[in-house]
Amino acid sequence: MRKLIYVQMVSLDGYMEGPGGSLDWSAPSQELHQHFNDLYLNGEIDLSLYGRRLYENMAGYWPEVKEDSNAPYVEKEFARVWKQVPKIVFSKTLNTTEWNSRLAREVIPEEIQSIKQQPGGMIEVAGADLAATFLKLGLVDQVWLYLHPVVLGGGKRMFPDEIEHDEHVTHWDDYRLRDSIWPLNNKL
Repeated sequence: MRKLIYVQMVSLDGYMEGPGGSLDWSAPSQELHQHFNDLYLNGEIDLSLYGRRLYENMAGYWPEVKEDSNAPYVEKEFARVWKQVPKIVFSKTLNTTEWNSRLAREVIPEEIQSIKQQPGGMIEVAGADLAATFLKLGLVDQVWLYLHPVVLGGGKRMFPDEIEHDEHVTHWDDYRLRDSIWPLNNKL
């Protein structure tokens, strides 16, 4: 069975966005960017689940990174990969999607379980609001935290208050990237 993972950059105090929606603290280094590229290129992650806002942010940026641009190689590589990886976008307001994406109006647990039964790599759910829905429904198998050495003191929390706090989490893997980012992989 495929694993459904929640992948998120997070501050030491548990925020995935700083005050005012700031994300500049979590800009990936080239090493971290290559780590994500490799997950897609190696087929470890082969399906992405996005909410509307994250999809619009990604679709507004990555298709514009061209091969002849001044962007670093890892960004050009990610732009190519991002356009190819299949995506399901959950939105009640979007009418169309592009870049190997399909639209879903709501999260139906039975459909997600059916996708998890299909052959393939891991499925990532990205974006705190959508991930919260998946967590509440018990659909997330692993949480991959990319812990940044920064304290934000406020913003949007990675886990909303409605998430059960007594969920048993088993820590199973971590290592440190050279740029002081700790990927922490946990089983739910």
